[in-house]
Amino acid sequence: MFDPSTSPRVFGCAMGVDFPAAVIKGLEERLENATPDSWARVTLVVNTRRMSRRLRDLFDAGPPRLLPRIRMITNLDDLVPDNPLPPPNSPLRRRLELVALTNKLVEQQTGFAPETAGFDMAYSLATLMDEMQGEGVTAEDIAKLDVSDQSGHWARAQAFIAIAQSYIDASKTAPDAEGRQRETVLKLAMHWAENPITDPVLVVGSTGSRGTTQLLMQAIASLPKGAVILPGFDFEAPHVWDDMAKDKAGEDHPQFRFLKLAQAMGIHPNDITAWSGTAVPTLARNRLISLALRPAPVTNAWRTEGPKLGDLDAATAPITLVEADTPRAEAITIAMRLREAAETGQRAALITPDRMLTRQVTAALDRWNILPDDSAGTPLHLTPPGRFLRHVVGLFDRQLDAEVLLTLLKHPLTHSSHGRSDHILKTQKLELRMRKTGLPYPDRESLVRLAPFADKNDPDSMEIWAKWVADVTCAKSMPNKLNLTEWVNRHIALATDIANGPNGADGGELWLKKAGQEARKTMADVLAESDATTELSASDYANLIGGILSQGEVRDRDSPHATIMIWGTLEARVQGADLVILAGLNDGTWPEAPKPDPWLNRKMRLDAGLLLPERRIGLSAHDFQQAIAAPEVWLTRSIRSDDAETIPSRWLNRLKNLTVGLAAQSGPDVWSQMQQRGAAWLGRARQLEATVEVEKAKRPAPCPPVSARPRRMTVTEIQTLIRDPYAIYAKHCLRLRALKPLVQGPDALLRGILSHDVMEQFVKATLDDTEALSVDTLLDQARQVLNANVPWPAARALWFARFERSAAWIIETEHIRQSIATPTLFEEDAVGRLTLPSIATTLEGRADRIDIDPSGDVIIYDYKTGKPPAKKQQTHFDKQLLIEAAMVEEAAFEKLGARSVRAAQFIGLGSTPSTEDAPIADEPGQKILAELVSLLSAYLEGDKGYASRRAVEKDTHERDYDQLARFGEWDVSASPEPEVLT
Repeated sequence: MFDPSTSPRVFGCAMGVDFPAAVIKGLEERLENATPDSWARVTLVVNTRRMSRRLRDLFDAGPPRLLPRIRMITNLDDLVPDNPLPPPNSPLRRRLELVALTNKLVEQQTGFAPETAGFDMAYSLATLMDEMQGEGVTAEDIAKLDVSDQSGHWARAQAFIAIAQSYIDASKTAPDAEGRQRETVLKLAMHWAENPITDPVLVVGSTGSRGTTQLLMQAIASLPKGAVILPGFDFEAPHVWDDMAKDKAGEDHPQFRFLKLAQAMGIHPNDITAWSGTAVPTLARNRLISLALRPAPVTNAWRTEGPKLGDLDAATAPITLVEADTPRAEAITIAMRLREAAETGQRAALITPDRMLTRQVTAALDRWNILPDDSAGTPLHLTPPGRFLRHVVGLFDRQLDAEVLLTLLKHPLTHSSHGRSDHILKTQKLELRMRKTGLPYPDRESLVRLAPFADKNDPDSMEIWAKWVADVTCAKSMPNKLNLTEWVNRHIALATDIANGPNGADGGELWLKKAGQEARKTMADVLAESDATTELSASDYANLIGGILSQGEVRDRDSPHATIMIWGTLEARVQGADLVILAGLNDGTWPEAPKPDPWLNRKMRLDAGLLLPERRIGLSAHDFQQAIAAPEVWLTRSIRSDDAETIPSRWLNRLKNLTVGLAAQSGPDVWSQMQQRGAAWLGRARQLEATVEVEKAKRPAPCPPVSARPRRMTVTEIQTLIRDPYAIYAKHCLRLRALKPLVQGPDALLRGILSHDVMEQFVKATLDDTEALSVDTLLDQARQVLNANVPWPAARALWFARFERSAAWIIETEHIRQSIATPTLFEEDAVGRLTLPSIATTLEGRADRIDIDPSGDVIIYDYKTGKPPAKKQQTHFDKQLLIEAAMVEEAAFEKLGARSVRAAQFIGLGSTPSTEDAPIADEPGQKILAELVSLLSAYLEGDKGYASRRAVEKDTHERDYDQLARFGEWDVSASPEPEVLT
């Protein structure tokens, strides 16, 4: 196969060449006249399983021949003499061991990291230690780094790495996978140095970016019949290598890895020759991209070498540049192009590191029933079982609230054994009841008590179901620390019980299908290694299991499209496609922004010999350089992200600057044509997304039949009738009621109710004991009421503080009030009912407090937590006290009889307490009742409509029925449109 050589054999395949196919073609060229068994003596060492599968598929396509051995670069045990090393330690176990250490570090080193960062830190530390083993860097090397002139944070991290390494060295577990791999390669290299293997051995597809892999490539390239075949080698830059060798900042260049590999082997990159005679289909584009990606210090070569590129149209004609306004527009445009490729049978691949974008494209393709073959799959924690397990673990970590309860009950895996439809119906009924009555923090007692009222037709069944719900969801929070085995067993048992339902016994759908099986395997793996860490709190366990689930992936191969693929950048190296879409070309996405390293800064990494952020950028640049050499290419980006303007990828900027700068070769026109091709597709996407213009709703003023109009109203509803008549129509005619929010918050309504309760209890206490009329008594009553009814600590403290600020004023003014009259009726008893015979309508009212003076006259009080309405507001809109005064004079309050009203007053209990008298002298009872009859009788006329938002105090105020009235499609400047209903 090879002529004898004193130097290592290193070959390359150019960009644009189908690498696996070129590997086989090169073998065919070299073994053309060899005996059939020569093929079977060849060993191909590959770095990914996808490469292995692709090579096997190509060999299977024929012609018939004996096949070479294909082995993974991580599976070399049968090549090692004597006994192989012990099996590697489970990565999960190592991370669990490190969790115990990082949790102690977070506890002891205040400010080093957040308390919840234990697993994330353990994962990053494990990744660092894997990297250290792969690069041959020891903890001693880290300890020797000089950090005297740097932050104390790095000194603590340096010391902790040494502690972690000592712990790992002292542990009795098997070696890490990276450490074992390096030992295997070193042992194999020593053996081959003394006993070289005589059969052909080829390393295929690796770039040598990791230290251990580079050692293996050196050892194989030095064998009598060994060789290295590099993917995506740039044969168009013979003068760049010396420039990069002089410039130590060339790490971010796409070919820098090959320079370092060649230097390690003692050869010059220009000595690397083509592996096969495969023609390069995109030679002109390769030259353009090679020049565009030159190291920054030598971009002056653009002036001299740019004109030599010749006609740029040949290089760029198959390139389309899509610059979308938003990520959604980018995803829709990509999906449309992939759809066309599916219809024409074109093999197309979307390549991007942006997983959010790939999910958006997949969702967009679903409208045409196209499921792309996604190499990455779905993150396990985003699958239904993953989400379900995370919901369940939340029960251990925090108090159950209504939102958490209903989220869990509505999950498709809850009660999935049998009777699922009945469970959903009961859940809906329970939710309606909870929203109606308010239940922010459900417990067993409240759920069992509330459930029968949710379905009065079948209360027994609801009660049985509610008891099961309470058993599996209530009182599950765990304040104590437990060992990981106990946590996992509890987690699995509870998840299974919730998935089963009250009568199930098989786990329902939880552990079925690929996602469920992967979730079960992950939980079993954690259980198997659960002795590797210390006791954990519920919060620690929730963070731990969430992090572990996020590391898993579910690959569903059931029915993907045969020619529409989504690849990560690593998978794209070994594939071939007619159309390649490079998406998400924004800085921070491609290349990705370096992840923060809590352990070593850049200088420490450089001094230790570890990977630098620039090296990762260089690998991404190499992926870009390979992918853009496809026969047809799309380059896409979004101009804006969700919240800000984006910056184009540095490679896209370089390509633009070089192309546009070659004006003599029509570079600006060429770039404009690329944009125009993209703009045409963006226009099609806009047409696809365009909606049919629907006539906007008019401002409603429905006119229901007179027989359907309300004949019974409350005093407070009169204000609503004046300001927003539509709300009366919706409530009384349509019989719709606004539901409370699922999770009640400390809103103004609740504060008002509780303020009334405080004042009522306080005033009642002062009637029996005059000494109780004090600030201490008032605050004691406020404290009791708030503690009993406000489960939100912050709101409770804030509301109590407001009572404290106004307490002295309340006591002072209450002394005056009680010196004038005696509190007699409170909200429970101060109920009035007045019939207006001329319009056959009944008016009901409930006063907050009614006092009677020594002469028998009445004073009416109403408590307000906000600013009391001014006299003009009361005259025209807020007529509550004026109507109640008129009702008292008409003997509407049974326990009072007909009495004269001396005064009516609003008592403001807000931050700035104040009082506001009702203008009863200017608005006497008879006048108020006459105006009331006139108002109500107007709405008993068939052509009188209930206009929406007739006179709201502020346009910005939200009303309960705004959505029903379709407010927003119209505004208050629009005239109401009466509509007679029958």
